[in-house]
Amino acid sequence: MLSKVNRLTKKNDFDFVFKNGKSEKKGLLIFKFLKNNLGSTRIGFIVSKKISNKASVRNKVKRRLRYIIQKQLRDKKKSLDIIIVALSGIEKRDFLETEETATFLLKKIIN
Repeated sequence: MLSKVNRLTKKNDFDFVFKNGKSEKKGLLIFKFLKNNLGSTRIGFIVSKKISNKASVRNKVKRRLRYIIQKQLRDKKKSLDIIIVALSGIEKRDFLETEETATFLLKKIIN
């Protein structure tokens, strides 16, 4: 579970990142990101009904992404707001493919 400090939750914050941020895409993930002045990285997830009408499937995708990001955030000191958008088809990918894609994008953004 991501700590409360590392969660991006407010609609205004999401809108600000979408409007002013940069984006990186690989495979079935899109990372929208923007530098913040808070001293910590905040992450938000978007998994829409286009992926599945079942909430259990969407929640599984979010749990996987949260776990991957949580492992990677431990060493990073850069402060960013990141929105991770999952595209349709990600629910069919296995965990290792998703982890490889997310790790690649996160390293590209943070370095």
